[in-house]
Amino acid sequence: MIYNAIIAKSLNIQERQVANTLKLLSEGSTIPFISRYRKEMTGELNEVQIQEIQEKSEKFTELEKRKDSILKSIEEQGKLTDELKKRIKESWNINEIEDIYLPYKPKRRTRAEIAREKGLEPLAKIIMRQQGNDTENAALHFVKGDIADVEEAIKGAKDIIAEWINENEAARDRVRRNFSYESEITSKVVKGKEKEAEKYRDYFETREPLKRCSSHRLLAMRRGESEGFLRVSISPDDDHSSERLYPLFVKGENAMAEVVKEAIDDSYKRLIKPSIETEFAASSKEKADEEAIRVFAENLRQLLLSPPLGQKRVLAIDPGYRTGCKVVCLDAQGNLLHNETIYPHPPQNDRTMAMKKIAKMVEAYNIEAISIGNGTAGRETEQFIQSIQFDRKVQVFVVSESGASIYSASPIAREEFPDYDVTVRGAVSIGRRLMDPLAELVKIDPKSIGVGQYQHDVDQSKLKKALDQTVINSVNLVGVNLNTASKHLLTYISGLGPQLAQNIVDYRAQNGAFSSRKQLKAVPRLGEKAYEQCAGFLRIPNSENPLDNTAVHPESYGIVEQMAKDSNTSVSELISNKEIKKQINLEKYKTEKIGLPTLRDIIEELDKPGRDHRETIKVFEFDPTIHTLDDLKIGMTLPGIVTNVTNFGAFVDVGIKENGLVHISELADKFISNPADVVSLHQHVEVRVIGVDKERKRVQLSMKQG
Repeated sequence: MIYNAIIAKSLNIQERQVANTLKLLSEGSTIPFISRYRKEMTGELNEVQIQEIQEKSEKFTELEKRKDSILKSIEEQGKLTDELKKRIKESWNINEIEDIYLPYKPKRRTRAEIAREKGLEPLAKIIMRQQGNDTENAALHFVKGDIADVEEAIKGAKDIIAEWINENEAARDRVRRNFSYESEITSKVVKGKEKEAEKYRDYFETREPLKRCSSHRLLAMRRGESEGFLRVSISPDDDHSSERLYPLFVKGENAMAEVVKEAIDDSYKRLIKPSIETEFAASSKEKADEEAIRVFAENLRQLLLSPPLGQKRVLAIDPGYRTGCKVVCLDAQGNLLHNETIYPHPPQNDRTMAMKKIAKMVEAYNIEAISIGNGTAGRETEQFIQSIQFDRKVQVFVVSESGASIYSASPIAREEFPDYDVTVRGAVSIGRRLMDPLAELVKIDPKSIGVGQYQHDVDQSKLKKALDQTVINSVNLVGVNLNTASKHLLTYISGLGPQLAQNIVDYRAQNGAFSSRKQLKAVPRLGEKAYEQCAGFLRIPNSENPLDNTAVHPESYGIVEQMAKDSNTSVSELISNKEIKKQINLEKYKTEKIGLPTLRDIIEELDKPGRDHRETIKVFEFDPTIHTLDDLKIGMTLPGIVTNVTNFGAFVDVGIKENGLVHISELADKFISNPADVVSLHQHVEVRVIGVDKERKRVQLSMKQG
């Protein structure tokens, strides 16, 4: 396609890579599949690059539709020339296309249209030529009918000239460039709403260059505007912008030239500026949205790929005061074995009985780890648990319970636990997200997990698409056990979706565990394309073919078998013996479709079959002396966990209700442009308290050494 070259240039890749990627996508291949198993075709593009190609292609497709609509409209008016058609067809800039279309765009009854109806267009042409010095005398010839006097005639002519200037491509382009270089975004509080708008105090009277305005500041201003607390505008210097149009239209220094200047000023203020401001408001918002969505998606990716505890027997606690702490015991597969409620905190304060119950459950269900939600009473519950003497080594973890309440009331939770109430379901979720965060968090709408930046203010369809793709990429990066994965986890596997995931679960229930990947072909409605897309991401630990528990795709099994045969060994021996693999000459196994990138991936996978890309989980402990905001003192150093990363810094939990902010300027001893370069979600950090605002309940932290 003609725009492949534009996409390639914008992404700094080859046109061939774009064309091949779009071909694979059009054939029904998914982004994870293309990234992992079609490296030769794409030139080893990663998921992000493939997604960018897809998004840019979709934008160009929409642009094509808009161009067709414009061409049809102009043609229906009988005004479509070959030159005009060529210009529209060859342009890929939406602003340029809309500027070309503007003179032909069907209009409501404008001031200029009313003036034309009164016969004033010839006068407008006379004034525009600027060849006379007596404007009033020229206008006198048009004082008749609905035109009462010379003043009204000149005013109508100026309205027509103003519209011509507004529809002039060069004029609009000049104003657009001026907006681009000189625009400032201004925010002011609406008079009388200062008290209600307290949370927007930083934006009550602010002005800054638009091109330097960070995404989080712009989104905050726009939110304040939508809530009726702020007035936000984008504009360069009006007088300067208007005067920059004079050279395009003013031809001299006579009376008619002065009328043209007045028409230019009117056109700028009444027609061009509002239009270009709307354009820049939309484009700056879109840019801010993209940045906020990028931050949210990266945080979500890190959260989904949090270190798992693995298959251990877990006791999970959803903490609470008045209603008590809901406790559940789970087996190594996450199945619910037991549940009850304890009341170690006020108002009941039944600590002795609660201790006995916990100790008894740990012993009875062979508990290996305890998972505690980090919400209300989480800190107190952690300290209570650590005061108990167990008969074995039990690791204690505090996990984020964001979204657990959303899950517990969802249809998914009701389907899993129809006989239990929301409190039990929430506690189960807290336990399972310790065992395998990815498998549990896929059941929750990503927006409910709370790792975003102004997620409710950005384009919701773009946000959903980006977050869904992040979940898909994360699930396929890790891979899933075909015989234990839930329907919800299988849904995100490349090529499957809800219906095929359900069919796999049903087949598993009726026929027992899968013994090979080939058996997938017997699943109803799982055809060749779906098999091609999903097989490499599904693992079978005890399969008859050891390759079924690796990321090696079935289409490459023949190559591995040939490698084993040439090495006079079995596939199993090849997998376990590093020395044999080192002797393999990969060049020997290149084919028309499979090159060195895929062959290197195969060898790497054989080195660590079925490896988990996630890190190993670590136990974390807060400072035992810190419980509330009042316990914080300037200068104290504390351990903390990063709970959210934004463009302006990172939020850190130091063991109190309020998360502290490490501003981007306090993240390191050197200049940092992107907080994600220094910190990541759930990272264990050491912070220093540098500010405590008890009135606004804000804590300022620093990670600088000095």
